[in-house]
Amino acid sequence: MLLQLQTWPEVETYLKTSTGIIIPIGSTEQHGPNGLIGTDAICAEVIARGVGEATGALVAPTIGVGMAVHHMAFPGSMTLKPSTLIAVIRDNVLSLAEHGFTRVFFVNGHGGNIATIRAAFYEIYAELRNTKGAAAPDLRCGLVSWWENDAVSRLSKEIFPGVEGSHATPSEVSVTQYAYPDSIKKVPLDPAVAPSGGFHDARDFRRRFPDGRIGSNPGLATPEHGKRFYDAAVTAIAGQYTRFLAEA
Repeated sequence: MLLQLQTWPEVETYLKTSTGIIIPIGSTEQHGPNGLIGTDAICAEVIARGVGEATGALVAPTIGVGMAVHHMAFPGSMTLKPSTLIAVIRDNVLSLAEHGFTRVFFVNGHGGNIATIRAAFYEIYAELRNTKGAAAPDLRCGLVSWWENDAVSRLSKEIFPGVEGSHATPSEVSVTQYAYPDSIKKVPLDPAVAPSGGFHDARDFRRRFPDGRIGSNPGLATPEHGKRFYDAAVTAIAGQYTRFLAEA
């Protein structure tokens, strides 16, 4: 169920049986020559919606711009400062908490968000403790990145052995192709498998990895592979969300 497609009385009714909600969070950044700039937000949103359907959970609007300063040498990329992203997460969570949501579960699509999301959780908890003391709600925030589970990891090794890489991966590009088959980009990749390694800042990233990929061959992506990754991620994360709600 999408929060944006509910009325306020429907949300009020939902809260009588569940105080859990899912928030997709991603990024708007380059993903190589054939990867959509919205890849991280698209993956998080599509998979979060699938988890919502599987569990009956409400799914909030996607936070689509994340912490992507290291991609800013590539046109179209957008970024928030960590402090800004913390404020955005804080305002989203506390708005929901004001209405009675107490279990807020983030489905993440961008590795560069993880540290900032966790920092935001600690700031939210500290603010509630400092302002409300013993009267603070029993608010808990959870975080999963859609690819960080055994099912998706096994599938990646099976379908893309040695060419998954760490950015503009064939698995994430496959998910976007499954979600938006009319937006598939067919372009040559040279070399087929991008070089691997680290970087220091946005300019160094562009210098070391001029087409935006790191260690990957997203030319192997297909919508059919994307469906398999989607199914694996939704099943795994639905279980994680259910356990999150049940935690004592």
